[in-house]
Amino acid sequence: MSTNQHSSHDELIFLEELEKSDPQVKSEGTLTWRIMIIDDDPDVHSATTFALSSLAIQNRALSFLHAYSAVQAKEILKNETDIAVILLDVVMEQEDAGLQLVNTIRNEMGLSEVRIILRTGQPGYAPEIDAIRDFDINDYKTKSELTRTKLFTTITSAIRSYDQICSINTLRRASDITTRSSRELISQTNINEFSAIAIRSIIEYFESPDINILLFKQDDPNGSLNIIAANGQFAHAINSPLKNPENAIILQTIENCLSQQQNILDSNHAALYLSNTTQTRYALYVGVNRPISTQDERFLDVYSSNVSVCLDNVLLNIRLRNHAFTDPLTNLPNRLKLLHMLDQILAQKNRPQTTLALIDIDHFAETNNALGHQFGDLLLCAVAERLRHHFEHSCKLARIGSDTFSIVGHNDIVRPEIILSLFYAPFLIEKQDVQLSATIGLVKLDDYVGDTSDALKDTNIALKRAKKQQRTGYVYFTNNMGVEIRERVRLMRALNSAFQKNHLFVVYQPQVHIGTGKPVGAEALLRWKTTDGKFIPPDQFIPIAEYSGLIIELGDWVLRNACYELQSLLKKGYTNFKMSVNVSQAQFLHPEFLNSVRRAINDTGIPPELLDLEITESMAMEDPIFLMETLHQLKKIGVKISIDDFGTGFSSLSYLQKLPIDQLKIDRSFVNQIVDETSSASIPKMIIQLCQGLGLTVIAEGVEELKQAQALMTFGCALAQGYYYSKPLESAKLFEWLGTNA
Repeated sequence: MSTNQHSSHDELIFLEELEKSDPQVKSEGTLTWRIMIIDDDPDVHSATTFALSSLAIQNRALSFLHAYSAVQAKEILKNETDIAVILLDVVMEQEDAGLQLVNTIRNEMGLSEVRIILRTGQPGYAPEIDAIRDFDINDYKTKSELTRTKLFTTITSAIRSYDQICSINTLRRASDITTRSSRELISQTNINEFSAIAIRSIIEYFESPDINILLFKQDDPNGSLNIIAANGQFAHAINSPLKNPENAIILQTIENCLSQQQNILDSNHAALYLSNTTQTRYALYVGVNRPISTQDERFLDVYSSNVSVCLDNVLLNIRLRNHAFTDPLTNLPNRLKLLHMLDQILAQKNRPQTTLALIDIDHFAETNNALGHQFGDLLLCAVAERLRHHFEHSCKLARIGSDTFSIVGHNDIVRPEIILSLFYAPFLIEKQDVQLSATIGLVKLDDYVGDTSDALKDTNIALKRAKKQQRTGYVYFTNNMGVEIRERVRLMRALNSAFQKNHLFVVYQPQVHIGTGKPVGAEALLRWKTTDGKFIPPDQFIPIAEYSGLIIELGDWVLRNACYELQSLLKKGYTNFKMSVNVSQAQFLHPEFLNSVRRAINDTGIPPELLDLEITESMAMEDPIFLMETLHQLKKIGVKISIDDFGTGFSSLSYLQKLPIDQLKIDRSFVNQIVDETSSASIPKMIIQLCQGLGLTVIAEGVEELKQAQALMTFGCALAQGYYYSKPLESAKLFEWLGTNA
């Protein structure tokens, strides 16, 4: 813009005229444009100040700073801010003192916004054009050239340029702050960290660490205002109400902001409405120590919008995190949260005396099924509330399963007798008194050597041991329990591997007629021989197979092998030879059991009446209705049914009489009581007489001596098996034995 012309937009307004037309104009001492005069001639200072003192630009007066040398100017510039224009004499102590000072201002001090107007009293001396360009000099005039009007025009142009540069820089800085803070805010999962970042960003923008900022939270429209974060003189007010009368304007501003659901921007304070999709309302109060400019208002509007979006994301993350770590029914921490708590405890080098307890409600499933799931939920909440009331302030609680709770705390507090005592009083549910009991497993973590999953696993082992021994009791975990369970797991894996690699095989123990010694059948028995030649006893691996569920597949495999062996013997001329096969409870209850029996018979073509399925006496008493139905289905297929280990259970004789069975087997424990044919052996005698009365065949197992066989024959038992006749034999050996003993 030429210094000789100016448009109507540059029309000069003088302070006295503005004050007459606008009594609200800001004069020196409030908000002014700061002009710095640097010249070694005092008269220049006086003349310049006199010429400009009455000028007002954009409703703001001018104020002046004076330096009479480059050295003095540097000191002032180090301590003063917001200088809009510098009127600088080119020649002072030295001919290039002015240009050297410009270099210091721009490059060393980094003051890029201030506008610099060079003046010289020597018409023949002028700085190079490159210097004017490189140092960002706004204008260059000789002192004689700067008449009052031209000085007004030059200063006005420089101030407007300064104001535009400041606005651009402020917007850029505001944009950088908003972008950076949004990036930090969006990733937060904690409202306290979120609040700290939001407050820190506003402090950075206003460049005032003592600015008053308060973040308010209102849970419902009629609820109280809670301060959840604060800065400045209100830093102590978190979670406290603002009761002082001087704070009434803050509360009123925030209430207006929340009720109108929009930002409220005043002369020196603002209330920012932080919208979100939850029922809770948030507002941010900002009280600044200077007038809020148009740029400030723009920043606060944009900033509040960004913070609102980020706040919604944070609140969503918090809800998701709470859902991930909290049981929705009882509002207690869940299993995942318990694992995190155990991680922290076990990571400590010097752990306090800490106990982990698992509490299982006895027979909860029956209560839940009988009274309904809604009633069961209320019952679980009542248990959680009682545990919370007693332990919440001293221990960590969690619900980790349907009816299983956990407590982590000091050994002196987490004691089983204290926990069990909480179940002495009944629980009032829907005006009903419900009496509950619990069983507890505990692990002391003081010197525990395992990790988090091991600790929870071992506590569960103790809980299962307690439930197995006696309900409404407790068991502390010991290392021996861990050894037992690990050995069981090892054996389980080895058994599964042995089955897959065909290391299991079937042997057959002959069954004979005691009087004639003639073979009448054989019992199929499963055996396991490891790769190193060691035999694993059946009483070790059969329970493991039942526990793991492998017994179903194993049982079907044994049944088919036994049927194929019987088919082979029939082809070799051993007619009317019977094959006995044990059936486990899991196998018997499996929905495919009847089909597997049919397939084995059909695939091998054996007469079904030559297949004898043995079930235990305890199985016969487990589910009478299901048992009766299944046995009748088996009888339709044509197979025979035997009750194995008879006499070791507690079966009802009247019930036994109703079962469609063909044979009873006397358990070896009773056979061992027989010394000779003259001994009383009352139980074997009674079983034999019972079978005779019911029209059932009876067979004795575990016969190892001639005198036992003779006694059994005397009592009326015709059939037997045991080592006295033969040990269990593999297929080829069985055929040889039959050839010798037929």
